[in-house]
Amino acid sequence: MQTYNIHDAKTQLSRLVEQAANGESFIIAKAGKPMVKVVALNAPEPSRIRRFGFMAGQIEIPDDFDRMGEEEIVQSFEGGE
Repeated sequence: MQTYNIHDAKTQLSRLVEQAANGESFIIAKAGKPMVKVVALNAPEPSRIRRFGFMAGQIEIPDDFDRMGEEEIVQSFEGGE
């Protein structure tokens, strides 16, 4: 993504607006520090990161989940074959 300083962006505004409208977003910086990102109005929104519940309804957890492998774990700690 191209970065332009404010002065360059002002002098090339028409071309840069056309560029953004065609899907080529760009960044405007002030003193080398990025300030804004220019994108087309019809640009798709970046997808949100979903964390909790993102697999709701896709997996099942067994009722004995908290006891799964219990015998093997006890055997490992108490010794024996």
